[in-house]
Amino acid sequence: MIQDIQPLHFRNTYRHLRPRKNDRVFCFRKDDVLCHYDEEEKDLCLPKVSQTGSEDLIYLFSIDTVRFFLSKDPLDQDDFFSYFPVRGLSGLLLKDNVSIFSFYSAYHLWKWYSRNQFCGSCGKPMEHDKKERAMRCPHCGNLVYPRINPAVIVGVTDGDRIILTRYRKGFGHNALVAGFTEFGETLEETVQREVMEEVGLKVKNIRYYRSQPWGIAADILAGFYCEVDGDSTITLDTNELKYAEWVKREDIILQPKNYSLTNEMMRRFKENDMDF
Repeated sequence: MIQDIQPLHFRNTYRHLRPRKNDRVFCFRKDDVLCHYDEEEKDLCLPKVSQTGSEDLIYLFSIDTVRFFLSKDPLDQDDFFSYFPVRGLSGLLLKDNVSIFSFYSAYHLWKWYSRNQFCGSCGKPMEHDKKERAMRCPHCGNLVYPRINPAVIVGVTDGDRIILTRYRKGFGHNALVAGFTEFGETLEETVQREVMEEVGLKVKNIRYYRSQPWGIAADILAGFYCEVDGDSTITLDTNELKYAEWVKREDIILQPKNYSLTNEMMRRFKENDMDF
Protein backbone atom coordinates (compact mmCIF):
# COMPACT_ATOMS: atom_id res chain seq x y z
CA MET A 1 0.00 0.00 0.00
CA ILE A 2 1.01 3.62 -0.37
CA GLN A 3 2.41 3.87 3.18
CA ASP A 4 4.63 0.79 2.80
CA ILE A 5 8.03 2.47 2.43
CA GLN A 6 10.18 0.01 4.39
CA PRO A 7 13.07 -0.04 5.26
CA LEU A 8 12.65 3.75 5.45
CA HIS A 9 10.81 5.29 8.40
CA PHE A 10 8.18 8.02 8.26
CA ARG A 11 8.57 10.41 11.21
CA ASN A 12 5.56 12.67 11.66
CA THR A 13 6.30 14.08 15.12
CA TYR A 14 6.09 17.85 14.94
CA ARG A 15 9.26 19.78 15.71
CA HIS A 16 9.84 23.52 15.50
CA LEU A 17 12.87 23.35 13.18
CA ARG A 18 14.79 25.82 11.11
CA PRO A 19 15.30 24.64 7.53
CA ARG A 20 18.72 23.63 6.26
CA LYS A 21 19.89 24.24 2.69
CA ASN A 22 19.50 20.60 1.60
CA ASP A 23 16.05 20.07 3.11
CA ARG A 24 13.25 19.50 0.60
CA VAL A 25 10.42 21.96 0.03
CA PHE A 26 6.80 21.30 -0.92
CA CYS A 27 5.01 24.13 -2.63
CA PHE A 28 1.34 23.88 -3.63
CA ARG A 29 -0.70 26.14 -5.87
CA LYS A 30 -4.38 25.34 -5.96
CA ASP A 31 -4.24 21.51 -6.32
CA ASP A 32 -0.86 21.44 -8.08
CA VAL A 33 2.57 20.78 -6.59
CA LEU A 34 5.96 22.11 -7.69
CA CYS A 35 8.15 19.17 -8.65
CA HIS A 36 10.10 17.40 -11.40
CA TYR A 37 9.46 13.88 -12.67
CA ASP A 38 12.70 12.05 -13.44
CA GLU A 39 11.69 9.54 -16.13
CA GLU A 40 15.04 7.73 -15.99
CA GLU A 41 15.09 7.29 -12.21
CA LYS A 42 11.30 6.91 -11.99
CA ASP A 43 11.19 9.36 -9.13
CA LEU A 44 9.69 12.71 -8.16
CA CYS A 45 12.12 15.50 -7.25
CA LEU A 46 11.45 18.47 -5.00
CA PRO A 47 13.37 21.75 -4.82
CA LYS A 48 15.84 22.13 -1.98
CA VAL A 49 15.70 25.05 0.43
CA SER A 50 18.80 26.51 -1.25
CA GLN A 51 16.99 26.50 -4.59
CA THR A 52 13.90 28.33 -3.36
CA GLY A 53 15.46 31.37 -1.72
CA SER A 54 12.68 31.21 0.89
CA GLU A 55 12.98 30.89 4.65
CA ASP A 56 9.25 31.22 5.40
CA LEU A 57 8.84 27.46 5.70
CA ILE A 58 6.93 25.07 7.97
CA TYR A 59 8.41 21.73 9.02
CA LEU A 60 6.17 18.84 7.91
CA PHE A 61 7.86 15.48 8.52
CA SER A 62 10.98 13.41 7.88
CA ILE A 63 11.62 10.18 6.02
CA ASP A 64 14.75 8.76 7.63
CA THR A 65 17.26 11.66 7.46
CA VAL A 66 15.46 13.66 4.74
CA ARG A 67 13.45 16.56 6.14
CA PHE A 68 10.48 18.08 4.34
CA PHE A 69 9.15 21.62 4.71
CA LEU A 70 6.15 23.49 3.34
CA SER A 71 6.41 26.87 1.64
CA LYS A 72 3.71 29.21 2.90
CA ASP A 73 3.55 31.01 -0.45
CA PRO A 74 3.60 29.73 -4.05
CA LEU A 75 7.03 29.66 -5.69
CA ASP A 76 7.85 30.37 -9.31
CA GLN A 77 8.34 27.45 -11.65
CA ASP A 78 11.37 27.28 -13.95
CA ASP A 79 12.83 25.11 -16.71
CA PHE A 80 13.29 22.20 -14.27
CA PHE A 81 10.57 22.44 -11.64
CA SER A 82 6.97 22.95 -12.74
CA TYR A 83 3.51 22.60 -11.22
CA PHE A 84 1.92 19.17 -11.60
CA PRO A 85 -1.62 18.10 -10.57
CA VAL A 86 -1.43 16.24 -7.26
CA ARG A 87 -4.18 13.82 -8.32
CA GLY A 88 -2.18 12.98 -11.44
CA LEU A 89 0.84 11.74 -9.48
CA SER A 90 -0.64 8.27 -8.98
CA GLY A 91 -0.58 7.77 -12.76
CA LEU A 92 3.21 8.12 -12.97
CA LEU A 93 5.53 5.12 -13.07
CA LEU A 94 7.51 5.35 -9.82
CA LYS A 95 10.29 3.12 -8.50
CA ASP A 96 8.77 2.84 -5.01
CA ASN A 97 6.10 4.32 -2.74
CA VAL A 98 8.29 6.89 -0.99
CA SER A 99 7.58 9.83 -3.29
CA ILE A 100 3.84 9.30 -3.66
CA PHE A 101 3.37 8.77 0.08
CA SER A 102 5.34 11.90 0.96
CA PHE A 103 3.46 14.00 -1.61
CA TYR A 104 0.04 12.82 -0.41
CA SER A 105 1.01 13.38 3.23
CA ALA A 106 2.27 16.89 2.50
CA TYR A 107 -0.89 17.68 0.52
CA HIS A 108 -2.98 16.59 3.53
CA LEU A 109 -1.18 19.06 5.80
CA TRP A 110 -1.13 21.88 3.23
CA LYS A 111 -4.91 21.64 2.81
CA TRP A 112 -5.38 21.77 6.57
CA TYR A 113 -3.03 24.75 7.03
CA SER A 114 -4.62 26.65 4.15
CA ARG A 115 -8.13 26.17 5.56
CA ASN A 116 -7.28 27.21 9.10
CA GLN A 117 -5.68 30.61 8.69
CA PHE A 118 -8.49 32.21 10.67
CA CYS A 119 -10.14 31.10 13.90
CA GLY A 120 -13.46 29.34 13.42
CA SER A 121 -14.58 30.61 16.81
CA CYS A 122 -13.76 34.33 16.79
CA GLY A 123 -12.49 34.98 13.27
CA LYS A 124 -9.05 36.28 14.29
CA PRO A 125 -5.83 35.17 12.48
CA MET A 126 -4.42 31.86 13.74
CA GLU A 127 -0.80 31.19 14.68
CA HIS A 128 1.34 28.06 14.44
CA ASP A 129 1.75 26.41 17.82
CA LYS A 130 5.39 26.03 18.80
CA LYS A 131 5.04 22.72 20.67
CA GLU A 132 2.69 20.55 18.63
CA ARG A 133 1.07 20.20 15.22
CA ALA A 134 -1.76 22.66 15.81
CA MET A 135 -3.04 26.11 14.91
CA ARG A 136 -3.71 28.32 17.92
CA CYS A 137 -5.80 31.46 18.18
CA PRO A 138 -3.90 34.01 20.30
CA HIS A 139 -7.15 35.95 20.90
CA CYS A 140 -9.54 33.29 22.25
CA GLY A 141 -7.25 30.28 22.73
CA ASN A 142 -9.02 28.04 20.21
CA LEU A 143 -6.75 25.12 19.26
CA VAL A 144 -7.19 23.24 15.97
CA TYR A 145 -5.46 19.96 15.06
CA PRO A 146 -5.12 18.42 11.58
CA ARG A 147 -8.42 17.11 10.31
CA ILE A 148 -8.54 13.35 9.72
CA ASN A 149 -11.68 11.83 8.22
CA PRO A 150 -12.50 8.23 9.29
CA ALA A 151 -13.91 6.00 6.56
CA VAL A 152 -14.39 2.29 5.87
CA ILE A 153 -13.54 0.03 2.94
CA VAL A 154 -15.76 -3.07 2.88
CA GLY A 155 -15.24 -6.41 1.20
CA VAL A 156 -18.74 -7.94 1.13
CA THR A 157 -18.40 -11.67 0.42
CA ASP A 158 -20.62 -14.64 -0.35
CA GLY A 159 -18.57 -17.83 -0.59
CA ASP A 160 -16.19 -17.36 -3.53
CA ARG A 161 -17.86 -14.08 -4.60
CA ILE A 162 -17.20 -10.49 -3.58
CA ILE A 163 -19.02 -7.29 -4.48
CA LEU A 164 -17.01 -5.01 -6.77
CA THR A 165 -18.17 -1.46 -7.40
CA ARG A 166 -17.36 1.49 -9.59
CA TYR A 167 -17.96 5.07 -8.56
CA ARG A 168 -20.37 7.19 -10.55
CA LYS A 169 -17.76 9.95 -10.87
CA GLY A 170 -13.99 10.15 -10.64
CA PHE A 171 -11.97 6.95 -10.11
CA GLY A 172 -12.65 4.60 -13.00
CA HIS A 173 -11.31 1.27 -11.73
CA ASN A 174 -12.86 -1.49 -9.62
CA ALA A 175 -13.43 -0.66 -5.98
CA LEU A 176 -15.29 -1.93 -2.92
CA VAL A 177 -18.18 -0.56 -0.90
CA ALA A 178 -16.88 2.45 1.02
CA GLY A 179 -18.03 5.45 2.99
CA PHE A 180 -17.37 7.92 5.78
CA THR A 181 -18.17 7.32 9.43
CA GLU A 182 -20.94 9.55 10.79
CA PHE A 183 -20.97 11.14 14.25
CA GLY A 184 -22.00 8.82 17.08
CA GLU A 185 -21.34 5.77 14.91
CA THR A 186 -18.91 2.88 15.38
CA LEU A 187 -16.84 1.65 12.45
CA GLU A 188 -18.83 -1.59 12.44
CA GLU A 189 -22.07 0.36 12.25
CA THR A 190 -20.60 2.35 9.36
CA VAL A 191 -19.96 -0.94 7.55
CA GLN A 192 -23.57 -2.03 8.01
CA ARG A 193 -25.01 1.33 6.98
CA GLU A 194 -22.81 1.84 3.91
CA VAL A 195 -23.45 -1.66 2.58
CA MET A 196 -27.19 -1.16 3.01
CA GLU A 197 -27.10 2.30 1.40
CA GLU A 198 -24.92 1.39 -1.58
CA VAL A 199 -26.07 -2.15 -2.45
CA GLY A 200 -29.13 -2.80 -0.26
CA LEU A 201 -27.77 -5.79 1.66
CA LYS A 202 -27.59 -6.89 5.28
CA VAL A 203 -24.23 -8.25 6.47
CA LYS A 204 -22.83 -10.33 9.31
CA ASN A 205 -19.47 -11.55 10.67
CA ILE A 206 -17.82 -8.14 10.29
CA ARG A 207 -14.03 -8.55 10.61
CA TYR A 208 -11.37 -5.81 10.75
CA TYR A 209 -8.47 -6.20 8.33
CA ARG A 210 -6.06 -3.21 8.13
CA SER A 211 -6.01 0.58 8.02
CA GLN A 212 -4.44 3.14 5.73
CA PRO A 213 -3.79 6.89 5.73
CA TRP A 214 -4.98 8.52 2.51
CA GLY A 215 -3.68 12.07 2.51
CA ILE A 216 -5.22 13.10 -0.80
CA ALA A 217 -8.61 13.17 0.96
CA ALA A 218 -7.35 13.59 4.56
CA ASP A 219 -8.74 10.13 5.36
CA ILE A 220 -7.88 7.29 7.69
CA LEU A 221 -9.34 4.22 6.02
CA ALA A 222 -10.32 1.10 7.96
CA GLY A 223 -10.72 -2.10 5.97
CA PHE A 224 -13.33 -4.72 6.89
CA TYR A 225 -14.55 -7.98 5.41
CA CYS A 226 -18.07 -9.23 6.07
CA GLU A 227 -20.55 -11.78 4.74
CA VAL A 228 -23.93 -11.20 3.17
CA ASP A 229 -26.78 -12.02 5.57
CA GLY A 230 -29.77 -13.47 3.75
CA ASP A 231 -30.87 -12.34 0.29
CA SER A 232 -27.86 -11.47 -1.93
CA THR A 233 -29.78 -9.48 -4.55
CA ILE A 234 -28.05 -6.15 -5.08
CA THR A 235 -30.06 -2.92 -5.08
CA LEU A 236 -27.72 -0.29 -6.55
CA ASP A 237 -27.50 3.26 -5.20
CA THR A 238 -27.25 5.07 -8.53
CA ASN A 239 -26.42 8.38 -6.86
CA GLU A 240 -23.10 6.97 -5.62
CA LEU A 241 -22.28 4.11 -7.99
CA LYS A 242 -22.58 3.23 -11.64
CA TYR A 243 -21.78 -0.46 -11.07
CA ALA A 244 -21.97 -3.07 -8.30
CA GLU A 245 -21.90 -6.79 -9.02
CA TRP A 246 -21.01 -10.10 -7.41
CA VAL A 247 -17.69 -11.24 -8.95
CA LYS A 248 -15.96 -14.60 -8.51
CA ARG A 249 -12.34 -14.74 -7.32
CA GLU A 250 -10.90 -15.70 -10.70
CA ASP A 251 -12.74 -12.87 -12.47
CA ILE A 252 -11.56 -10.01 -10.25
CA ILE A 253 -9.69 -7.30 -12.17
CA LEU A 254 -7.38 -5.39 -9.85
CA GLN A 255 -6.48 -1.72 -9.94
CA PRO A 256 -3.39 -0.88 -12.04
CA LYS A 257 -1.37 0.36 -9.01
CA ASN A 258 -0.86 -1.24 -5.60
CA TYR A 259 -1.28 1.96 -3.61
CA SER A 260 -4.71 1.43 -2.06
CA LEU A 261 -6.15 -0.59 0.78
CA THR A 262 -9.04 -1.38 -1.57
CA ASN A 263 -6.74 -3.03 -4.10
CA GLU A 264 -4.95 -5.05 -1.43
CA MET A 265 -8.26 -6.31 -0.07
CA MET A 266 -9.42 -7.32 -3.55
CA ARG A 267 -6.10 -9.07 -4.17
CA ARG A 268 -6.24 -10.98 -0.86
CA PHE A 269 -9.69 -12.26 -1.73
CA LYS A 270 -8.74 -13.08 -5.33
CA GLU A 271 -5.77 -15.15 -4.13
CA ASN A 272 -7.87 -16.76 -1.37
CA ASP A 273 -5.34 -15.42 1.11
CA MET A 274 -7.73 -14.73 3.94
CA ASP A 275 -5.80 -16.22 6.87
CA PHE A 276 -5.86 -13.25 9.26
